[in-house]
Amino acid sequence: MDMEQARFNMIEQQIRPCEVLEGRILKLLELVRRENFVPANNKSLAFADMEIPLGHGVAMWQPKLEARVVQELHLLRSDNVLEVGTGSGYLTALMSALAAHVTSVEIIPELSRLAKQNLQSYKRENITLEVGDAAQGWGNGTRYDVIVLTGSTPVLPVAFQNSLNIGGRLFAIVGDAPAMEAKLITRVAENVYTTVNIMEVVVAPLQNAQHPERFVF
Repeated sequence: MDMEQARFNMIEQQIRPCEVLEGRILKLLELVRRENFVPANNKSLAFADMEIPLGHGVAMWQPKLEARVVQELHLLRSDNVLEVGTGSGYLTALMSALAAHVTSVEIIPELSRLAKQNLQSYKRENITLEVGDAAQGWGNGTRYDVIVLTGSTPVLPVAFQNSLNIGGRLFAIVGDAPAMEAKLITRVAENVYTTVNIMEVVVAPLQNAQHPERFVF
């Protein structure tokens, strides 16, 4: 398999049509080698327009979703990022190339160890991997410039919005299948937020994600 041709085709046939046109993002997709974050038995699918299973009920996002999210976050060199759900570490690697620091929390220890192995070749000093349940918040009052939830949540916990700095951005996929919406929420003042709906997309929920209260008869 010609990896470079497959990477080129992914960018031209999947990424650009998904309105990802920012030059630095397209260049980043060339530099951070996605195939190094895909399980060995699925290397041939590294650039396919599909989710790739990682085990434990978790999958890598489609390449176009990964790229679109990184573009929508408008990451700055000064940004402190919280990622909820490390997975393979690929999105962690992309964001760490553009931000000051990425703290990535994974509830499944085996996946956190896998991500650590995948990230070793990048030798980045601005990544902290944590193991724990961050589905309803993380950091004991720590505020972040960017928060990304890599699994969906039927209800978005208010803790995440409260954990944003002024000007901070939160990406979350909110809702139940088949009706989910990818949202970018920005904290423009202490108690003021704006929300932009980016696209409809369906991904698996975070473990222990918050659900709406149900009436019991």
